[in-house]
Amino acid sequence: MRIDKYLWCVRLFKTRSIATEAVSSGKVKLNGENPKPGKEVKVGDRLEVKDPPIWRTHKVKDFPKSRVGAKLVFEYMVETTDENDLAELEMVRKLNAKNRNVGIFGRPTKKHRRDLEDFIEP
Repeated sequence: MRIDKYLWCVRLFKTRSIATEAVSSGKVKLNGENPKPGKEVKVGDRLEVKDPPIWRTHKVKDFPKSRVGAKLVFEYMVETTDENDLAELEMVRKLNAKNRNVGIFGRPTKKHRRDLEDFIEP
């Protein structure tokens, strides 16, 4: 099965075109290498998907005939991501949620940066 189709079938990506774009842009690795979207996946292969700031790792168990429900994903792949990496990811997500509630979104704009510089350097 093609890697982009497999990623979509096991619900790692919402659409197949998003999966194809992720594979093409280097956000997915197959056995440590950057594949093309048409690369064939085999049972036992290791997939790594970039979920900033970490790489989530999965092991291929089997291939579904089509997209599967969320409750059946465990029959087709196993997540092998390190517990420390998952804890780091959870911490970053909580921090981002807290910042969003306060009103901080990503990088500061040029105006916000200048205001911060004026505040820090009197």
